[in-house]
Amino acid sequence: MNAVSLPPETTITDVPAYMQGLGRAARAASREVAEAESGRKNAALMAIADVIVSQRHSLAEANARDIEAGRARGLDAAMLDRLTLNDARIDAMAEGCRQVASLPDPVGVITDLAFRPSGIQVGRMRVPLGVIGIIYESRPNVTIDAAALCLKSGNATILRGGSEALHSNRALAEIIQAGLGAAGLPRSAVQIVDTTDRAAVGELLRMQEYVDVIVPRGGKGLIERVSRESRVPVIKHLDGVCHVYIDKRADADKAVAIAVNAKTQRYGTCNTMETLLIHSERAAEILPRLRAAYDKCSVELRGCERTLAILPGIHTATEADWYEEYLAPVLAIRVVDSLVAAMDHINTYGSQHTDSIVTEDWTTARRFLRAVDSSSVMINASTRFADGFEYGLGAEIGISTDKLHARGPVGLEGLTTQKFVVLGDGHVRGG
Repeated sequence: MNAVSLPPETTITDVPAYMQGLGRAARAASREVAEAESGRKNAALMAIADVIVSQRHSLAEANARDIEAGRARGLDAAMLDRLTLNDARIDAMAEGCRQVASLPDPVGVITDLAFRPSGIQVGRMRVPLGVIGIIYESRPNVTIDAAALCLKSGNATILRGGSEALHSNRALAEIIQAGLGAAGLPRSAVQIVDTTDRAAVGELLRMQEYVDVIVPRGGKGLIERVSRESRVPVIKHLDGVCHVYIDKRADADKAVAIAVNAKTQRYGTCNTMETLLIHSERAAEILPRLRAAYDKCSVELRGCERTLAILPGIHTATEADWYEEYLAPVLAIRVVDSLVAAMDHINTYGSQHTDSIVTEDWTTARRFLRAVDSSSVMINASTRFADGFEYGLGAEIGISTDKLHARGPVGLEGLTTQKFVVLGDGHVRGG
């Protein structure tokens, strides 16, 4: 394919009118994409993957402009790392498109079809949500992940990335739209908000006429703003205050392996354990082993009084620690006397994200599954498994801790809804 060239720099003086234009185009495109057969959507995804690979140098040049500007703005090393598109990440974006293309298409699937006494058949058909607005920060790869998932699920999308990734996202938008065009789908099925003006976010959040759902991906401040201001339904989670509870019937080796992995496999993710709960009958046996493992990883421990009696010299946990999502090598530990006390702690301080029990008692485990009110509840497994890929969903658009519509990792099915379908043969309703 021909080289992708960035559009010229633009100055948008009328942000409301510009956003309304994006919305109208997205709504029109959503109708066409909703009717597209799986083959056309998959062809578009494969074309996007090919353009990503063929235009890696142009994409890297656009990304370099963002990195240079980010350094000039004083972005920290972690932010610059999230912003960077190296060869491996570019290849991963292309592979992500191919993987989404290989996933089963949920659109049009009819389930629960059954005859009624009247003779009609009633079932449910899975259909796209329509237009999805996605507001995110830093990572340009989210642009590809979001576009691929929305396209495969039959939705149009309006993407508003962070100002720090503007050049990368503009280059990716051109790549995506080239792939859409190659498959005969409307280029406006995926649109990037091409302005850093914060007013654009406010407009997007008020566009009920054109946008069916908003998905924020980023820090707590962003998600709180979106939740507070949006007039459009939001799929979101605020915090990932995840717990592992080591029960009195736990296998000690499993408990140590799970608790170490849940905290140290990655620190900055929303499914990382932030508080460890342990039954008082096992604390003296298992906590010293955990301390030795955490010391090797330079994890700072903060414990309740009973924990401090077993692990002298660690920091004292405050009430605020039980609510904290550290996203860092810091862990709060509390000793409890029962399963009920552990579940009460989780349901009081947790964020309904992911919580796990380590136990060999399956009666206790099943009670934990039923009573803990989180979007993912686990038995004898690390909280780090709370992920769309690990759940077999492919890529994910994000994680939802809401109770309506989608809950947990949101993949293709979470970007669709259902409608009733009725099959008849001249049936009319009698009196």
